[in-house]
Parts: sequence; structure tokens; C-alpha cells
Amino acid sequence: MTNDIGSAVREVCLSFPEVEEVLSHGSPNFRVRGKTFASYIVNHHGDGRVALWLNAPDGAQAFHTRDEPGQFFVPPYVGPRGWLGVRLDRGLAWKRIALLVRAAYEKVAPVKLRASIGRTIDIPPPKRMLSAIEIDPLQAPAAQRLLDVLRGICLTFPETSEGLQFGHPVWRAGKRTFAWAYDVGASVKFAFWVGVDRQGLLVSDRRYTMPVYLGHLGWIELDVTKGCNRTEVRALALESYRHFALKRMRDRLTPEAAPLRQSARSAR
Repeated sequence: MTNDIGSAVREVCLSFPEVEEVLSHGSPNFRVRGKTFASYIVNHHGDGRVALWLNAPDGAQAFHTRDEPGQFFVPPYVGPRGWLGVRLDRGLAWKRIALLVRAAYEKVAPVKLRASIGRTIDIPPPKRMLSAIEIDPLQAPAAQRLLDVLRGICLTFPETSEGLQFGHPVWRAGKRTFAWAYDVGASVKFAFWVGVDRQGLLVSDRRYTMPVYLGHLGWIELDVTKGCNRTEVRALALESYRHFALKRMRDRLTPEAAPLRQSARSAR
């Protein structure tokens, strides 16, 4: 029997001819002859959904989302092209899910492959649903402790606030984001602006990497999963804050901010 939802998704999607699984933006995508027909997406930008995004046939999106809005939705980005979002944690029968996946496969697969499919796979429902922490790893106690460290630093700066951006915790100087926290696989990462000129130096330390979407703008991300040096994080947060904050906000910084920044630089 299928152990969990992810395994069930793979069993269904890989049951069709010449399907390959690739990782795209951190999520499993399923393709045939280079064309994607299904993506398995968990908690996209903090939406809390465990879902399949399917390259559905024309009209399927409107039909399903209108008749069963609790089970189906219009996914972001690909929704305008007719893709269908399918909730996998709302009791929808897996026989039906397999038929929806088949329809998506048939939409993009060559004629010869469509003709060779045969009977649609029939699998039992997964024995285990995803836990809240598996859906959102930042809810884990260890991750919450790390967030408390960053929160305790960022909110000491003048006119700062905490919010959510694309489902991730962020801290803002006025209206401008200067610090992010998010999970990447099993890692918790903090992101800050450091400037393009400093990125090369920092990434020589394997804890630092270039963020996928923000790297070209001068941001860096620090993996804090195995250790979080408060002085180091504070120096990074302060530098990023100074970059985005208004002059009146920078003028209100406490006198000890500059020494902390210098000590972190000398440590590196």
C-alpha cells in the first residue's frame, strides 16, 4: 500500500509511458517528452495546500472549480493557461485523481504514447496524511526557536514590523523588506541584503548561498539549521536594515549597532 501522499502522486504519475520526474523550484514535476503535465506542490507561498497542479484539458478548470470549489482551485502562474489545482488532502478518491492525471498526460503526450496507455492505474488511498510540520517546516519547534532569534534582533531596530511575503516571515523597515526567513528542504535560511560586491566573499563559506530570486539584487542567504550565531545574524540584519531604512530611522539606531557590525566582519 502507498505510504503517503507524495508516494501516491509518484505512483500515479509514473504509471504512464515515458514519464520522468524532475525537481523544479523545489517541487516534483512530471514530464513526458519534455512537456510538464503535473506538479506536486505543498504549501505554495504559505497557502497550506497539499495539491497537484495539472495541465488540464480545455474547460476542465472552469467546470471543476465551479462545481467543487473545496476540492479544486485555480493555481497561481499557470492558472490563466487553464491548469487545474487538485486538493489531495480533502478526501478526493484516488481513482478520480488518477483519471484527472491521465487527462493531463493525454493533453501533452504524443499520439503514439496516448494510444499505449491501457487501463488507468487504481491505487489505494495513502495510509498517512502529511503532518502540519511536513506541510510547513517552519512550524517545527527548532525552526520556531530560530525565528525567535531573528525576530528578537529585527524588531529592536526603529520602525520595524513583521509580516508575511509569499507565505514567508519577513521583517520590514517601514514598508521595505530587509530580512526573510524560509525553509529549503530540511534547512532553515535567513536572507539579507549585503550588496553584490560582498556576495562573492560570503559564498566562500558554505553556509552562505545566493537566493534564487533575490541573488542578482545583492541578497545572500545564510543556513542557520546547524547553528545560529546571534552576533553574525545581527550584523547582517543591521546592514540590510541600514540599506533600506530612511535616514530618520537610521539616525535612531542605538550606539552599540556599529561595534556589533564591525565585530561580525572581523570574525569573517
